Amino acid sequence: MTTETSPRARGEKAREERVRRRRREILQAAARLMEESGYHAVSMQAVAEQAEISVGLIYTYFGNKEDLLRAVIVDILEDFQERVPAAIEGAGTDPVDRLFRGFQEFCRVIDAKLDATVLAYRESQTLDVEGRRQLMELEIRTAAPIKQAVVDGIAQGVFRDVDPDLVTHNIALIAHGWALKHWNLAGRFSVEDYVEREFELLLAAITAEKGPGERRS
Repeated sequence: MTTETSPRARGEKAREERVRRRRREILQAAARLMEESGYHAVSMQAVAEQAEISVGLIYTYFGNKEDLLRAVIVDILEDFQERVPAAIEGAGTDPVDRLFRGFQEFCRVIDAKLDATVLAYRESQTLDVEGRRQLMELEIRTAAPIKQAVVDGIAQGVFRDVDPDLVTHNIALIAHGWALKHWNLAGRFSVEDYVEREFELLLAAITAEKGPGERRS
């Protein structure tokens, strides 16, 4: 027997979707303006105009401009937290493929949010102590699946006995480099080309002498 969704449930779902869409539009507008002009030069009114909503509506989502900045940065980290582990788990059991898929998804998140990524580098120190602490904790959690893929590869003899934390650190820097140097890189590579080329260099540095075997399909 098919159970139909009640009108009330459908209405609630539609309302939640409107809230998510509006919040996303605000974050995109804020990231774009703050990246272009700097955090301190951008007003909430300017963000409202960019998002084509009233400034009062922004304050229903964010208490002040610092809350908005933190939300822009947290939004990227939450995407990492959701999408990177899923990509790794969907890659199967081969450690090279798992590391590649995690790195690839990391770069794809950044490619989708270039302005926000650059803004995070420029303005994260503007946040208060609690805001910076939250970002550091999220960064550690989002990096954990990448680190685990490296650890597993070492345990299976596919990767050399490298420092997993340092490899994870380098992977994050390479991924962020797509945003920070996008003005130069985008004229030569697509994001997928960039991922392939950079991963080849990374793999050459960490692969055990016996070789990684078959790579991804």
